[in-house]
Amino acid sequence: MNIFVAGHQGMVGKAITQRLQDQGHEVLTRTRAQLDLTDQTAVRRFLSQQHIDEVYVAAGKVGGIHANSQYPAEFLYDNLAIASNLIHGSFVAGIRRLLYLGSSCIYPRMAAQPMREEALLSGTLESTNEPYAIAKIAGIKLCETYNRQYGHSHGIDFRSVMPTNLYGPGDNYHPENSHVLPALLQRFHDAKTLGWPEVQVWGSGKARREFLYVEDLADGCLHVMNMDKRSYDANVEPTNSHINIGTGQEVSIEDLAALICTVVGYTGEIRFDASRPDGTPRKLLDVSRLDRMGWKHRVPLVEGVYRTYADFLNAVPRNRQAHYG
Repeated sequence: MNIFVAGHQGMVGKAITQRLQDQGHEVLTRTRAQLDLTDQTAVRRFLSQQHIDEVYVAAGKVGGIHANSQYPAEFLYDNLAIASNLIHGSFVAGIRRLLYLGSSCIYPRMAAQPMREEALLSGTLESTNEPYAIAKIAGIKLCETYNRQYGHSHGIDFRSVMPTNLYGPGDNYHPENSHVLPALLQRFHDAKTLGWPEVQVWGSGKARREFLYVEDLADGCLHVMNMDKRSYDANVEPTNSHINIGTGQEVSIEDLAALICTVVGYTGEIRFDASRPDGTPRKLLDVSRLDRMGWKHRVPLVEGVYRTYADFLNAVPRNRQAHYG
């Protein structure tokens, strides 16, 4: 098939592109300079001029607590524009199959753990990333409503997956705009290299998170997309059709920091700054729906962090700059 991967330069897009190519598909890509995904006219023109069988929406503006707090308008607008342009643009261009990638932050801050797909819209979102979460929820609902309105008449089959926290080769290691695992890896590496006696970590260290290696995510995405429609529909509901992708396992930030210290070889002190926000207390996905659909992750956290640090060491100059998928 001829498949367009939006966001192929980001960590997730790279992993999906590689897996699709490994399976023999032709993968169509465009850089941000070639195609601005927030430009509706440009996106619609591009999609209508290509012979595309499937679209993977792995593009978006992403970042951690600090980035979300500093740029809330950009996180909301850019991600809303990308989702609406690609989803509606695909429909207009006659592209019937699409996979939209969201985020586990779509669930309420105090959702029961582990978080089932049915928890969506059942409570208040985490304030530190509410704009990003709202944009991602809109993308899910766009896919669902196009399926409901045009599934039978036009053969539309738009699917959504909600990954947990991701990490792996090609991650963003910016000290302020990255997610917690790559940010800690960068910080402890710098501390070891520069001989810092201690490293300060935001929050109390008690918050718990789930982490999925990005190559596992790519496998999970292709598994969902490759399912025949009857099997897929048997596991979802028309108004609750997104699928969690994760490990079903969680670790405290304190234990994660200790693991990264071991991997990096840093022997100094770790100091937690409880005056800084922890974010959501827990974020563990219920992955039973995907388990019933025949998929489980393969890479344990320890192995994944070692692989990620090896990639980091091979690209240290690149890791000094912020980049978005």
